[in-house]
Amino acid sequence: MKRAKFCIGQIIHHRLFDYRGVIFDVDPVFCGTDEWYNAVAKSRPPKDQPWYHVLVDDAHKETYVAEQNLENDTSLSPIKHPLLSQYFHDYIDGRYASNHIDN
Repeated sequence: MKRAKFCIGQIIHHRLFDYRGVIFDVDPVFCGTDEWYNAVAKSRPPKDQPWYHVLVDDAHKETYVAEQNLENDTSLSPIKHPLLSQYFHDYIDGRYASNHIDN
C-alpha cells in the first residue's frame, strides 16, 4: 500500500478541475462504490492508491479525489468553506489544524 502524499489540513490544488481545497480525511485506498467510480472518476485513477476527502474553496461542496489528481497549493491563502469549523480550529502557516487528535 502506498503512503499518502498529502495530509489532513493540507491545502491542495486539483490538477484536472483547477480548484483549491483542504483535505479533511484520507483513505489509504479507494473506499467508494463501483457505481460512483464508474459514474464520476472519468480519468479512471488507481483504486489502490490514497484517496482524499476535500472541502472545495469558495463552494458549498466536498469532493473525493485520487492522489494522482492533486498537487500542493503554493498560495498561502486560507480556504473559504461553510464546514471548515467542523473539521479545523486554526490556520497556521498555510495549514489547518484538525479538531481531532490522532492516536
